Amino acid sequence: MISKLSHINPDAILGENITVEPFTTIHENVEIGEGTWIGSNVTIYPGARIGKNCKIFPGAVISAIPQDLKFQGESSLAEIGDDTTIRECVTINRGTLDKKTTKIGHSCLVMAYVHIAHDCIINNHVIIANTVQVAGHVTIDDWAFVGGSSAIHQFVKIGTHSMISGGSLVRKDVPPYTKAAREPLSYAGVNSLGLRRRGFSGETINQIQEVYRYLFLNSLNNSRALEEIEVNLPATKERDEIVNFIRSSERGVMKGYIQ
Repeated sequence: MISKLSHINPDAILGENITVEPFTTIHENVEIGEGTWIGSNVTIYPGARIGKNCKIFPGAVISAIPQDLKFQGESSLAEIGDDTTIRECVTINRGTLDKKTTKIGHSCLVMAYVHIAHDCIINNHVIIANTVQVAGHVTIDDWAFVGGSSAIHQFVKIGTHSMISGGSLVRKDVPPYTKAAREPLSYAGVNSLGLRRRGFSGETINQIQEVYRYLFLNSLNNSRALEEIEVNLPATKERDEIVNFIRSSERGVMKGYIQ
């Protein structure tokens, strides 16, 4: 059902069984997959690519131009994967020349008043709570949770299955499987509850905890800790993922445990 009180550019491509509520505007160069529901007073600008069975709530603005003074009007996209929910008044800017795309994966929940800036890559099953502000070029991996009112610095990377406490200032990378809290942001343990909910065994969770004991609880610098981990702990998918994340970090990782 498409309301007669909405405005849809004739060049927009809409799939079957789409609902568009009154007073929504959909511009040219927009593609929307079948079964998606778009609430009232939504604005979807050129470059939006929205998947199937999404829900976009009133007041959201999708694919507006970046808030980046280097942007010169180049062609770019804002992609939203299937089964993702975008709540009220969320703003998602399209990409710049850096990646040419801002991407939200499938099965994500982006709560009210979140801002996601240009060239961010938000992967699958991510939950971003109310009023989180995500600066440009941020990467958030699968199954991460970002607590409400947090602010994430540009170019930060947040690892898979991590959990960030509400109200956090995220200036450094957050490694996989961890909880992050306090100010300055620091290691607050392994996200064991989240991992159990997603089917990780107790043995695997214990192995992850042992990796982080070397990194954050043994008074070793990162280089020495990574060497000790590779020598003393058995190779597993999770161990190697953590080691590679730390080694590839360009901003540096959050602090270790602070009492």
